[in-house]
Amino acid sequence: MHHHEKVAFLKFFITYFVSVAILILVAGFFYFEQTKGYFLRMEEFSLIKYARHIKMGERFEEMPGYHYRFLENEDKRIDIRNFSSDDNEFTKIIPMEHGSRYLQVFKSKHSYDEKLFYLKKRIIAVQLLLLLVFAFLSYKLAKNALKPLQESISTLDKFAKDLIHDLNTPVTSIKLNMKLLEKIPECKDNKVVERLNKSVHNISALHENLNILLQEETFQMENLNLCALVNEVVEIQQELYTTIRFEVDCTNFRVKLNANATKQILQNIISNACKYNSKNGYVKIYTKNRALYIEDSGKGIKEPQKIFERSYSAEHSTGIGLDIVRRLAFAMDIKVEVTTSDKGSCFILHFV
Repeated sequence: MHHHEKVAFLKFFITYFVSVAILILVAGFFYFEQTKGYFLRMEEFSLIKYARHIKMGERFEEMPGYHYRFLENEDKRIDIRNFSSDDNEFTKIIPMEHGSRYLQVFKSKHSYDEKLFYLKKRIIAVQLLLLLVFAFLSYKLAKNALKPLQESISTLDKFAKDLIHDLNTPVTSIKLNMKLLEKIPECKDNKVVERLNKSVHNISALHENLNILLQEETFQMENLNLCALVNEVVEIQQELYTTIRFEVDCTNFRVKLNANATKQILQNIISNACKYNSKNGYVKIYTKNRALYIEDSGKGIKEPQKIFERSYSAEHSTGIGLDIVRRLAFAMDIKVEVTTSDKGSCFILHFV
């Protein structure tokens, strides 16, 4: 399952499951409150029944948990609906005949607390069972909902792979002919040829970007020396940007990554650092605290918060390079940080 498919699956699953879970929990709460109210009414009714036996003077065996006492009438008005409780027992006050005194009856809360405890256990058990059932249903529904998306993505991936594969031959042919053209004495130091060479390099880089991006879900991670890749990329860029001064302070920085994807990230960032640099500027590359710094002396970035968006593109840019950097970095757990000012920009790659 591709990363975007996983995100879509999780969003659907979480949305559906959380919605149903909230309904189950709310329904359980209201059922508990309703049943609790019924239990309280039954406790009050049992006190009234107990008081009736006492008022009628009937002989009966002492009921466990019950007891009573008489209260003298102190001209206090007592609501006939009175019913109260404390931590240990329920109580109700009932007037006797002729209003001379009141009967106060008590009942222990032990049996009520037990019934309430078992009610909670039963509700929680039912809710957990329902949550498990709906979690399974959510999983099935999410899988079924993703099928059309997966089919569309599969078709697009196949088309893109076929297209990139078909582009291999013309791109390779252009690069070879460009090298042959550079060997002609009349074409050396020719501005037109230099611009053509950079355009060919851009086409080749775009082709490589797309090729690497299609392998995003099948990266093979390996322990490699990042500095070797940095030097390899810098060597390529030095041939294209002869006026840029490169300062590399990186000797041995080992990290677990995919070599091709990492090289493409470095290629895109360093290429941009050269392309948008000032005349006779510099590009500094160094390591510090498990991070790689790529610093340039350009004019800075106007909207650094937008540079990783696919829709954003600077002058003479396709806008795809940094979007691919973001996606490849995410796939390999690399955090990319950007700082910028009018004196230049700095890309910081944080590695785990």
